[in-house]
Amino acid sequence: MNFPSELKYTKDHEWVSVSGNEATIGITDFAQRELGDIVYIDINTIGSEVAKEEVFGTVEAVKTVSDLFMPVTGTVSEFNEALNDNPELVNSDPYGEGWMVKVTLADVSEVDGLLSADDYKALIGA
Repeated sequence: MNFPSELKYTKDHEWVSVSGNEATIGITDFAQRELGDIVYIDINTIGSEVAKEEVFGTVEAVKTVSDLFMPVTGTVSEFNEALNDNPELVNSDPYGEGWMVKVTLADVSEVDGLLSADDYKALIGA
């Protein structure tokens, strides 16, 4: 499994990449493997501020539906429209083309409370 060291991670298996006051968020390689083939992603929070650890959408796999939890408080500014036609991008490229949302951070310092790649690997036993 892949765990890019420049990203931050959550116990709920989301990853975060920060540039200035904008964060790009997706699910980890571990999460997509656990879910299996992803068939649909529902993000209905575009334009809304979502608090840290609140649900910002769902991901549907062949056998299950799982909530997506916001790693940091922020306003959802963009959804990865490519996922509408190709939700399997999350399976094939979870840290690249399979990103889910971009958010404008309410408090950049919240990122400091997220897990490092090593901490996340320890959490999942990798």
